[in-house]
Formats: sequence, structure tokens, C-alpha cells
Amino acid sequence: MLNLDSRYYVDPSIYQRERTELFPKTWQLLGPASDLSQRGAYSAIEIAGHKVFAVRGKDGRLRAFRNLCRHRGARLLPEGTGRCPTIRCPYHQWVWADDGRLMNVPWFGEDADFRLEDWRLEEIRLAEWRGLVFVAIEPATTLEDQLGDVIAELRDEPIETYKAVQVERMTFDANWKIYTDNFVEGYHIPGIHPNFFAAIDFEQFKTTAHDGMVRMTAPPREGLFYRGKWLWMWPNWTLSLFDGGMNTSRINPLDESRTELIYHFYFADTSEQFAAARADTIARNLAVVREDFEVCLETHRNYASGDYSPGPLSPRHEKGVVYFQSMVSSIIGPLAAP
Repeated sequence: MLNLDSRYYVDPSIYQRERTELFPKTWQLLGPASDLSQRGAYSAIEIAGHKVFAVRGKDGRLRAFRNLCRHRGARLLPEGTGRCPTIRCPYHQWVWADDGRLMNVPWFGEDADFRLEDWRLEEIRLAEWRGLVFVAIEPATTLEDQLGDVIAELRDEPIETYKAVQVERMTFDANWKIYTDNFVEGYHIPGIHPNFFAAIDFEQFKTTAHDGMVRMTAPPREGLFYRGKWLWMWPNWTLSLFDGGMNTSRINPLDESRTELIYHFYFADTSEQFAAARADTIARNLAVVREDFEVCLETHRNYASGDYSPGPLSPRHEKGVVYFQSMVSSIIGPLAAP
């Protein structure tokens, strides 16, 4: 099996196809359900440039909408989390209720054909699973079908009992698929993560591909904060376990050459007594993640140069890469001859 053609990673037209054929049609991790437990609580994110948000209504329901004004397309809510009992456009002050109904259009003027009920916010799909919230703009399948084997994989893990305590955002200049290729294999660990390499039995590192997920495992040595299991789920989110908690990440493309990682950290014990230990675990997690950025950046540059010809993938360590790339190419399709 050969690596994907470099044009899949650097061609702007491929990214535009992903924006229409991949990201709107898949379920995307929004974040912890605990962020949205109170009336008026909202979480706003971008999905490959598509702006969306979820909000808890006064009726107790959680709904998701496109994060754009029906009037002139302004962004309604800033990215991140907050509270908004009503949704007011900052541009021209149009106001929507938390169920998407347009309530008020100040200073608009008289128009016999204008009706408030015609201009609801555009609602999108939302689902919760094990304490996590997912949204989908035009889903091609159910969340359960997309999750596939991860449902059974995490059945005995008490992930919904962990409490979200911190979110971290990181950006770097490489295509999101280059980073994903890197995440779903442990082949790079000896060269890129020397401290991590010393803390696991690398000879027993295993990567297996399953329905909707890639699982990586390795027996940890003394001192490793990870529990020795790392999961990636189609198309762009991850979950890693450590003692007393976990992290999740969403791998979000900003364009064909820039990627944003949104990490959430969850712990069983959120007491002040263990604050320092939690901070240390988060810092060590992030240090490992950042070690990947430089090699991803340089790989992207080499792909963009046009000098790279696809090389062979390891049958031992790169099963996850094969799986991910086959999923991507099945959606994007073959490339035209250069």
C-alpha cells in the first residue's frame, strides 16, 4: 500500500471538496455536555469554516443551529462557550429565541411580505453520547453508525463520569490529514517522542483498524501518565485515557494548509487537593502533542513542493494510516492526472 498522493493534502480544490462532501456530512465533536447543562448555555465552534452553535433552551431542549444571521450573514455568537437567553445579532440587532424563532427586527421598516416566522435560524442535527455532544450539518448516517466499534471499545470505561476542567487550542501550519496520518500510527514515536518512547514497551506497540476507529496500545512503563490506549475516530476526533481521566481532541482544518486542535481534558477528581497533579497531567499531554507539529509542518512543505512521490506504508505500524486514507479517498475519489 502506498501513501496518498501529495495533492490530496495541498490542493485547495480538495479542501473545498472536503468542506462540502466530508465535514458537513459527518458528526463532529462539539464538546462536553456539562458545558450546556443550564438554560441559555451555548457552545459555538467552526467545522472546516462552517460556523455552528448549540444552545440549551428554556424548555430544557438542546438544539443546534448554523451560527449566522438570516439577514446579512453575520456571526451571531462568538466561538467558545457562554450564556445567551436570547440570540442577538451584533450587526443589526435582530433577535432570535433559543428555539430558533425570530422575535424582533428593530428599525426594519414596513414590508407587507415580511413575516417573522419565515426567518427562523437554520437548525442542524445534534446528538449526545456518553457525556459528549456531537453536531452534524447534513449527516449521511446516524451518530451510532459513525461511532461504530468505539461504542463497544469504551463500554466499560466510565467516561461520562469524568468532569471537563480545561480546554486548549493549538494551531499549526500543516494540512489536517498530515496530522491525522501522524496520530494514527506509533511508527514515529522513537524519532519524535523520545521521552514517550522510553516510557512504553515499544516492541509491543500495536495498531489495529476497526469500524469507525483506530486503536493504538502499548504496555506502559513506570512513570507514563497515559494508560497505554489511544483512540482515533472517523473522521477527525480522538480520545486518550490516563489515570483518573481522559482527553478528547477535534482535528479541525482552517484551510488546506492550517489546522486547529481543540483539546478537552476530563478528570474524575476535580478537588483543589489534586489541582497541581491535574495541571501536570495536562502539561505533559500537551508537550507530547506539540512535539508533532514541526514534522507535520516540514512534511506539508515537502508535499507542497511537488518533489514527493508516495512511499510504501508499514504493514506493522501503519494500518491506521491505510484505514484513514482509504476512507478519505473513498469520499474524494481518484485524482485527475497531473
